Amino acid sequence: MSASDSAKLRTLLSLLDERYGMLTWWPGTPEEIIIGAVLTQQTRWKNVERGINELHHQGLCRLSALASSPLCRIEEAVQCTGFFRMKARRLQNLSRVIMDRFGGVEGMVDRSLNDLRTTLLSIDGVGEETADSILCFALGRCSFIIDRYTERICACAGIGSKGGALKDLVESVVPHDLATYRQAHAHFVEYAKEWCGKKRCEECAIVRLRG
Repeated sequence: MSASDSAKLRTLLSLLDERYGMLTWWPGTPEEIIIGAVLTQQTRWKNVERGINELHHQGLCRLSALASSPLCRIEEAVQCTGFFRMKARRLQNLSRVIMDRFGGVEGMVDRSLNDLRTTLLSIDGVGEETADSILCFALGRCSFIIDRYTERICACAGIGSKGGALKDLVESVVPHDLATYRQAHAHFVEYAKEWCGKKRCEECAIVRLRG
């Protein structure tokens, strides 16, 4: 990682913090957040909320219930989120691993970050973004989430790092504090929704950071 990238990232984070300040982000119980991290793949958040509500209605919004339920019941409940057969299968796989290996979310609390991340990434359908979302928002660990929004905004700011290198860069710059990690991620997503999603590139202040 270069000193230039670090400086640009610090400026970018400051700009986003000044713009958005404190945001309430990803409310819910740890189990709801874990479930939401799978359901949010390739869909809008409003569909995730509908899926979680339907899982509650069906008595399935618990990892123990998802692990033991017939797959067809889960598919029916999450149909509104798109790719529902795949997501139902992934939810059940994830739930079974957590229940079998840890006995539930409570059993994950005392495990190391590396142990938890390695386990999550070993599960079919759990990539780095999903794993880090679970770690940061459900399990309270400082593991920064690199999603397409973060990569796009950083690239527009002239930051050359991507993927794992960008994660390392962000974690070297952001204070090792859970609230700060969560807020920084929320800021990236909000900015992308406000500007990138509407293709307001000519008005974007971030491109001026390229220098």
